[in-house]
Amino acid sequence: MSAVETFRFPAASRPGIFSRLGAALSRWAEVRETRNQLNRLSDRELSDIGLSRGDIDRIARGL
Repeated sequence: MSAVETFRFPAASRPGIFSRLGAALSRWAEVRETRNQLNRLSDRELSDIGLSRGDIDRIARGL
């Protein structure tokens, strides 16, 4: 007979659904705020920092 060892995280150390949901909502709010702030800049201001309007979504999402 052989023993099988399995490693399981204690329930307290696993992120729960509410903490994952909270993290997702926080990330969404950050992306939204970044996108809004960049959209407030003029085309000239965006150009000064090396961006164009087409870059805003990608930059806001951190890609």
